[in-house]
Amino acid sequence: MTELHLVRHGPTHAKSMVGWSDLPADLSDTDALSRLSNHLPEDGLVISSDLQRCVATADAIQGSRTRLPHDPKLREIHFGDWELKNFKEIEAEDAALARAYWENPGDVRPPNGESWNEVCARVNPAIDHLIDTHRGGKLIVVVHFGVILTQVQRAELLTAEEAFAHRIDNLSVTSFKIADTGWATQQINQLL
Repeated sequence: MTELHLVRHGPTHAKSMVGWSDLPADLSDTDALSRLSNHLPEDGLVISSDLQRCVATADAIQGSRTRLPHDPKLREIHFGDWELKNFKEIEAEDAALARAYWENPGDVRPPNGESWNEVCARVNPAIDHLIDTHRGGKLIVVVHFGVILTQVQRAELLTAEEAFAHRIDNLSVTSFKIADTGWATQQINQLL
């Protein structure tokens, strides 16, 4: 049985679409970080996306745990031309596309960005590789909102629309147990 603990990075406080932009995380809530670190398995392996908000969050909760190299395949959704724009700005450019992207996630993509299906096609093999390489282990993966939702969708056998209905807060934990027979969700969006 492999344990997969997905941790969402600390907040950026941006009021816009933040995908591949490398914004820092606010890690000033040291009590929350301490509670999070204490909750996670002490013998877990820590890995993160290569974006600084995840790297710094992983640094903050690592403790004496072994660290694996950052993985760019675990980045957030690539919002392309929508990057760092707020919803009003995006809607002003192309309201129909903006609505289609969020209401019917799948093959719809932002200009020069990724569709939901493309995000899943990038993230799922990266997670599978971690699980296969560390079978029976405990993985602590510090990532992004969209990355966590890809795994919620897989584990719960949801549509993309159903996955997007989940709230994933900063510094929350979403955990799964993975066996040869399938995935079992332990918790989604647990705040400590």
